Amino acid sequence: MEKRDAVAILAALAQDNHLDVFRLLVEAGPQGMPAGHIAASLRLPPNALTFHMDRLRDAGLVTVRRDGRSMIYAARFEAMNSLVSYLTDHCCQGRPELCAPKPRKRGALVQKCI
Repeated sequence: MEKRDAVAILAALAQDNHLDVFRLLVEAGPQGMPAGHIAASLRLPPNALTFHMDRLRDAGLVTVRRDGRSMIYAARFEAMNSLVSYLTDHCCQGRPELCAPKPRKRGALVQKCI
């Protein structure tokens, strides 16, 4: 991961609604969640959700796919894991063992961080 990518992800997550959406998608898992369910769960108007999703997609944090008439959004776990690795490798005084996250359940690194 490049520094500019890390900055883009951190900037995208530095807004309340963006972080709420991303956390909800992480909880939903790889299968994702329909846009309407996200909007209802977070009490966001559809046009506001579209704005937030665009920011998260621009940062590489979510994917979207069409399923019939629904848009299904999913968290990109690899992007978040890459950010955590970048921060661990570059922000620990050259000693990643000082701040490496401790894995929990089967690859739950992202869920621990959020």
